Amino acid sequence: MVRVPKYKGVVDAFAAQIRGGRWPAGTRLPTHRRLAADEGIAVVTASRVYAELEAMGLVSCEQGRGTFVRDLAAAPGEGVDQQSVAVDAIDLSFNYPAVPGQADLLRQALRDLATTGDIDALLRYQPQRGRTHDRAAVARHLRRGGLDVGRERVLIVNGSQQGLAVTAMALFQAGDVIAVDAVTYPGFSVLARTLGLELAPLPVTEAGPDLAALERLCRQRAVRAVYAMPTLHNPMGWVLDETQRTQLVSIARQHGLSIIEDGSYAYLVEEAPPPLATLAPEITVYISGLSKSVATGLRIGYVAAPVSVVPALERAIRATTYNTPALTAAIACRWLDDGTVDRLETQKREDARRRQSIARKALAGLPYVGHPSSYFLWLPLTPDARPDRIAASLARKGIAVSTAEPFATTPTVPHALRLALGSVALADLRTALEDVRHEVERDAYR
Repeated sequence: MVRVPKYKGVVDAFAAQIRGGRWPAGTRLPTHRRLAADEGIAVVTASRVYAELEAMGLVSCEQGRGTFVRDLAAAPGEGVDQQSVAVDAIDLSFNYPAVPGQADLLRQALRDLATTGDIDALLRYQPQRGRTHDRAAVARHLRRGGLDVGRERVLIVNGSQQGLAVTAMALFQAGDVIAVDAVTYPGFSVLARTLGLELAPLPVTEAGPDLAALERLCRQRAVRAVYAMPTLHNPMGWVLDETQRTQLVSIARQHGLSIIEDGSYAYLVEEAPPPLATLAPEITVYISGLSKSVATGLRIGYVAAPVSVVPALERAIRATTYNTPALTAAIACRWLDDGTVDRLETQKREDARRRQSIARKALAGLPYVGHPSSYFLWLPLTPDARPDRIAASLARKGIAVSTAEPFATTPTVPHALRLALGSVALADLRTALEDVRHEVERDAYR
């Protein structure tokens, strides 16, 4: 008979109690010394118990503060998962902005496709990078947004996330070092872990990444690329000015970096400085799509890349989805050309401004960070606050929020909440944000 170490029994017992809800999220567990005394084990063994529980994603061990039960509503490190949100919850964790009338637009587009053009062609395989006239429509759209590219540099993909995936597959190998912001879009972090890429976090401020830190990093390490969101960063909301963009491009050129520019939320900013892909077209891959500006279900994205890397990107598309479905591409590109996308982007900018105005009033006095026309904001908390506990309390009220954990690329997770404003009915938004404020203030007095 195999003898099971005693500490394993302690691990199993704690895991069962945490999963069973005996200790809610944010509960501080006994100190290592107290646990050792209670269970009759050595202090070093107690440390091993907590280390295993942390590896299982059940607790968070914070140096100098203690060991805390984690929020199990979503798996740690896997990003914001809209599927984990209850159907009847007020969702402040995930953005799927919509404006009235979009369903009618889709009905009309389907009718038009059914009666015009070569509909049989939509049932066949398409070129990996998309049909020529569809890529031309995307190029015209990008030109209106300040990025002058020809269709030969455009590839159509299944949403921005696939654009990031095929770019990483085409440009990098396992072990490559990619510079990222210390808080950044979770989808890129998940992608990097999947492909075995090493993320090197850059300190952030309210105005942008620490570019001096990027310069130092490039002198110390063989950095392959930098992942950047210069126009409306998710989640910090910054828009880099022209001086910052020029400096970033200069560092990239000096050290031979590729730039991955994520423009998913750039449509919300009017009169933004030129994209990095305009300043450095030979080293920048620009990625965006219509999930946020039109509809998440459309799953149309696009990549504008240097001509030299287009073949590698095509191979990556072929190896994954083979091609983007022609039906959704046809609808999207029709809307790009007839002005529908431009009108929806204008409406959503106005909608985002209204929501930020509501947030400013509901959260007055709290130190939140947010662009005046974005669909999200970043809410820093005090060092003693317990984001997991706040999120769990709000979940019991039917309000879903995200802690900073999915967005963090550093071992130490910032004490903050990231609030998505684009998925909640305007009539419910103020009340939901006031509930957030109440829980944050209540937690401060615990």
